[in-house]
Amino acid sequence: MQCRENCGACCIAPSITSPIPGMPNGKKAGERCIQLNAHHQCKIFSKAERPAFCASLQPSLEMCGDMTLGQSREYAIAWLTNLEQLTQPN
Repeated sequence: MQCRENCGACCIAPSITSPIPGMPNGKKAGERCIQLNAHHQCKIFSKAERPAFCASLQPSLEMCGDMTLGQSREYAIAWLTNLEQLTQPN
């Protein structure tokens, strides 16, 4: 599966604790990554500076939703936000 055009949910919904170029302390859940361009594409996608966490996220039907069922970018943001909340330490 490939990333949905104009999505960027995985660059917004989850927290990232490792440094990102331009965000030395990472980012909070729900915060837009500074490396996300206006078309919701990662500007450092194929570069060594891309955090390992980001590289580990692979598009999947479960995470991204099924466009044929009308599941949108908002579906992906909601799914990832729920996962973020479920995996937070107590």
